[in-house]
Amino acid sequence: MKLVMTLLARNEADIVDEQVAFHLHAGVDFVIATDNDSDDGTTEILERYERAGVLHLLREGADDMRQPEWVTRMARMAATDFGADWVINADADEFWWPRGGTLKQVLGLVPPRYGVVRGYWRHFLPRPDGDASFAERMTVRLCTPAFPGDKTTIYHAHQKVAHRADPDVEVERGNHNVSGQALEPLRSWHPIEVLHFSLRSVEQVERKARSGWLRQPPSQVVGHQIQLDDAVRFGSTRAFLDRYTVSNRDLERGVADGSLAVDTRLRDALRVLRRPDGTYRLPDPEPPLEFDDPDLDDAAAYAAEASVLASIEGIARAEQRVAALEARLAGLRRLPRR
Repeated sequence: MKLVMTLLARNEADIVDEQVAFHLHAGVDFVIATDNDSDDGTTEILERYERAGVLHLLREGADDMRQPEWVTRMARMAATDFGADWVINADADEFWWPRGGTLKQVLGLVPPRYGVVRGYWRHFLPRPDGDASFAERMTVRLCTPAFPGDKTTIYHAHQKVAHRADPDVEVERGNHNVSGQALEPLRSWHPIEVLHFSLRSVEQVERKARSGWLRQPPSQVVGHQIQLDDAVRFGSTRAFLDRYTVSNRDLERGVADGSLAVDTRLRDALRVLRRPDGTYRLPDPEPPLEFDDPDLDDAAAYAAEASVLASIEGIARAEQRVAALEARLAGLRRLPRR
């Protein structure tokens, strides 16, 4: 089985090296990346992996944000040009963590009739600024994300999807869902955690707004995006980030009441992969990272937290029924009148 990851990046130099290196050691065989006019060193990092033969780099130089179009193109290329069996559509701030075995091993367990597997977003919160990398600093995970429909905060529960390769796949905005002729989702099973490091520093938050949300049409922007856009426009990015930053006192209280957890898994994994000079080694024939099966306590806590995604299933099914009905009505209108 061949597993290909797609990656869309713009000015993500503080995280993209770690992101690509991690996935190449977690079961991903090849990466298709689109760089959208980065000027902070992201392009050079991706070019290094391209020279090593493990990444195919596409370049989009326009100052726009056509995420669904670009990710769909990469997902289709994975099927038609790179022999993928499964595809992961990832963002630069995401790390897909299998709950036992490698990513490839997990996806290899999926029965043939199913073509989509859901991963569960798990948010890591910003910590006070320092010289250390994001992974060394950000070891606090939120255990009580907002309801999936609550878009007033960036830290709401949501899903990401892996899918069987399909030359006609359509990837939805945000990579939260896909559609295709034979892409039946395997429901109520979330064998992959998507570790999410969205807000990392003041400089990165400002780049995030200017590189993405501020370039999107207003009709596509939701509550938490508007808050960030306003913070950048009016010079209050530090205050915006401080609202989410976890102090030592916050951490102590959060661990005590169960709303926060200390989670060093990614930090420890990257330490395994990091060379003395700070770069990351390329994958060996076998992935060197090991992903242990969760114990009973962890499995129970994870199941309880991920159960909120059942509401997304209902919304998705309703949207599918509406789309099918609209298609049927459109077909009836095209029939000749007697």
